[in-house]
Amino acid sequence: MSEFRAFRIDRTEDRQYPRSIVTRDTGELPEGDLLIDVAYSSLNYKDALSATGNPGVTRNFPHTPGIDAAGRIVESDSDEFRTGDEVIVIGFDLGMNTPGGFAQKIRIPASWAVAMPEGLDPRSSMILGTAGFTAALCVDKLEGAGMTPDGGPVLVTGATGGVGSVAVKLLAKLGYEVHAATGKTDRHDYLRGLGAAAVVGREDLEAGAERPLLRETWGGVVDTVGGQILVNALKSLRYAKSAAACGLVASPDLPASVFPFILRHVNLLGIDSVELPLAEKVRIWGRLAGPWALDGLEELAEDLTLDTLSDAIDRILAGRMVGRGVVDPQS
Repeated sequence: MSEFRAFRIDRTEDRQYPRSIVTRDTGELPEGDLLIDVAYSSLNYKDALSATGNPGVTRNFPHTPGIDAAGRIVESDSDEFRTGDEVIVIGFDLGMNTPGGFAQKIRIPASWAVAMPEGLDPRSSMILGTAGFTAALCVDKLEGAGMTPDGGPVLVTGATGGVGSVAVKLLAKLGYEVHAATGKTDRHDYLRGLGAAAVVGREDLEAGAERPLLRETWGGVVDTVGGQILVNALKSLRYAKSAAACGLVASPDLPASVFPFILRHVNLLGIDSVELPLAEKVRIWGRLAGPWALDGLEELAEDLTLDTLSDAIDRILAGRMVGRGVVDPQS
């Protein structure tokens, strides 16, 4: 069938962004090598920004968000993939200005697709999604910069979110002492269940903003929030340790001095999953399917459909989403 359902964002003349579910035809999709039946997608903070008209994410409307998708190829014009192959698609322009995974079908260039690795399936790959992939990318880059389990506790900020939840679980699996930071006082048990050795309050991480350096504490940092919390985390890194920055839900600003860098030899590592070369995406997905495979992924998942997406978008924008929203567009 050429018709399919999609979650659509429109833009009115007065810059409102109403949401609806529409029926589309595959002939309306952009050109590409692969037509994919989307089995699962996932809800990320960037999807919520797209759904509210953030011009840094999406400029063209009407639009279907969804920066993640996993499913089965139903048409292929590529020598690399055949009809019936299962693939993962994250990043590049999917769900930004190219119709994304909040639909029953997508069409993409073959260069955006990763073959589903053995050990993952469409649902488990989308419980991870961009958020879980980003968490793994943070850990991979931190370890590449010298982070080891005996180097001191690792701080994860925004720990109840998608990236944070997977980061806590992955770091605990790898033998790190994880300190999970959150402002949600009712989620401490959730974080300890993921493997956190300690839970840190947001107010504790914001203290000492006026000081150029803070006590050396962290053997590594996975930061999803930015702003003053990231600055204070940098001030608190142990000598020659690193922080990986992958988010800005608190602030895109970095009101920092050079003191941690020139007195403690620390590193600030930037993390991007959007334009990361495909070979690197294949490598990280391989780790998540193999040596970094996580047990109990279902405990992170909240099941969503196209009909329940709008409420979930509002919740993730308000900071009330916990874990990973897994979208089944076929339901």
